[in-house]
Amino acid sequence: MAHLTGMEPRPRIRHNDYSPLTPPPIGGWTPTLSASVVIPAHGGQHRLDLTLAALAAQTYPAHLTEVIVVDDRSDPPLRLPDLRPDNTRIIAAPAGGWGAGHAMNAGIAAAEGEIVQRLDADMVISREHLEALFRWQHLTDYVVTIGGKKFAEERPLTPEQVYDAVRRGSPEDLFDPSALVSSSTEETIRRLNGLRASKNPYQVCTGPTVSLRRALLEEVRGFDPDVVRGQDTEFAYRLAQAGAVFVPDMEARAVHLGLPAQRGEHGKSIVRLVEAHLAHRVPLRRDLRKEPGRRWLVPYVEVVFDVTGADERRITAAVDAVLRGTLTDVVVTLAGPWPHLDGERRWAPGTEAFDFALVRAVFGHDARVRFAERAAPTAAPIPFRYTAPVDAPPAPALLERAVKAMLEERIGLLILELTGGGTATLERTEAVARARRLAAPGEDLADVIAQTHGVRRAAASEFEAPPATTAKPAAPAASRTATASAAPAASAAAAKPAAAHAPQPEPARPRLRGLFRRS
Repeated sequence: MAHLTGMEPRPRIRHNDYSPLTPPPIGGWTPTLSASVVIPAHGGQHRLDLTLAALAAQTYPAHLTEVIVVDDRSDPPLRLPDLRPDNTRIIAAPAGGWGAGHAMNAGIAAAEGEIVQRLDADMVISREHLEALFRWQHLTDYVVTIGGKKFAEERPLTPEQVYDAVRRGSPEDLFDPSALVSSSTEETIRRLNGLRASKNPYQVCTGPTVSLRRALLEEVRGFDPDVVRGQDTEFAYRLAQAGAVFVPDMEARAVHLGLPAQRGEHGKSIVRLVEAHLAHRVPLRRDLRKEPGRRWLVPYVEVVFDVTGADERRITAAVDAVLRGTLTDVVVTLAGPWPHLDGERRWAPGTEAFDFALVRAVFGHDARVRFAERAAPTAAPIPFRYTAPVDAPPAPALLERAVKAMLEERIGLLILELTGGGTATLERTEAVARARRLAAPGEDLADVIAQTHGVRRAAASEFEAPPATTAKPAAPAASRTATASAAPAASAAAAKPAAAHAPQPEPARPRLRGLFRRS
C-alpha cells in the first residue's frame, strides 16, 4: 500500500466515489500513523468500562494509539477501570458548556495523534475496528471513515467477558443475534453502493464511530458546542463543505449498547430539537426551511460583488436586485476597500469614500449584507457562491433556477455568459474546497473541478424566468362552437413551450483556463 507522505499528489476523487482508493487487507499492512481515540462521556460508568475493554483488544498497534475519555460533568465523576488500553487518560470537560460536541472539542485539544477517532462511550467494537477505519487514513488525508453498528438491548456483561470475546474476534457472541437491530445508516450505505452513489453522504455520518485526519478536523474548527443534539450531522456537513470524502467500512463492526434514543418516550421531542439545529446550520436540508419569512444562521447562497470603483447607485441597485429575487435565502458580500474607509475622518461628496460611506449607512444594519475587503477562499459553510460584476446582478429567478440545475446535474461550477458580455460563476463550495486541496501550484482550479465534480458553460438567459405571456382575448360567442372541435389539438400544442419545438444548440465545451487560479 502506498502511504501519503505529502510528496505524492492526492487522488482526485469524483463526488464521493472513492473507488480509486484500495485499502490493504486487515492484518496485511504496517500502520505508521499515530491515533487518538476521543470518547465523550456523561455518566454510564459500566458502559464505559465495556467500551474500554473492547479498545484494549484492538489489532491497531497499541504504541500508536492513545485514548482520551472526556468526562462531561458526570455525578459521580467517571474513573478509569483496570482493564483498559495502556495509554488511556481521563480529562474533565471545561466549564462553560455541555454536550458531546463541547466534550469532543476538549478531547481534540488534548489529543496528540495524527488521526482522531470519535467513539461513543457505549460501543463494543470488534478487534479490527480501528485498523479497518485507519487503513483508509493512510491512503489520503481528506477522507472521513465511518464504522458500522448494530443496536442491542443491554444485558449483564463484565469487562473481562467483552475483552475475551473481542480478542477472539467474536463480539457478537455477547449478544443474541436475532435481537440485534440494524441501523438505518447501514441500510442507506448498502443501497447507495457504499455511499459511492450518495449525493449527500454527510447525512450518514452520524458520529458514534468516525475517524479523520487532525488537519482536516482543525480546518473545520471542530464541533459546534451550541448544537447539543444533531452535532454529528452538522459537523459532517461542514466537513463536506471542506471537500471531504466519506468512506464507510463495514469491516469496522460494532454493537451499540441500548436502542436508539428516538425510540424512547421523548423520541419525537429529540427529533424536533435536532431539526431545529440543522435547519439553521445545514442549508441543504431544504425540507427544514419551509417558512419563507425566517432568516437562517447559514444562508443557502452567497452573492459576491467586487464594488471597487463603483458608485453608490450601482452598488445599491445590485444589492436590491439580489434581495428582491425569488430565492430569499441569500447573503450579499460586497468586496471593496472598506477597512480604509474607517480611517477617513471626513468623506467629501463625489469621492469613492463618500459613496462607500453611504452604502454602509444604507445596508449596515441589514444582516443579509456583508462588507469585506475580499471574498474568502470559499463560501463555507454556505453551499453555493454566485460571483458577478456589480453592473450585472442576477435576474430575479436566476439563482433559484441555476442552483436547482447544479443539484440535478451534480456539477461543481456553472459559468454563465452574460447578455451584455462577460461572465458570472456559480460555484458549489464543496467542489471549490476540494479543488483547492488537490490543485498543483499554479493549476487552474476550474480544471480540477471539471475532474472532481464537472463544469458547464451556459448562457445566463437559460436560467432567467421566461417573459410572461399575454392572454388572447376570448373568442366571440358565435365563433366558439365553430372552433370547438379544434380545441383539444390546439390546447395540446399550446401546452408545450415554444422552446421545445426550436432546435437546441450544441452545449458549448467549457473553456476553463484562467477562470480560477490557486493562490
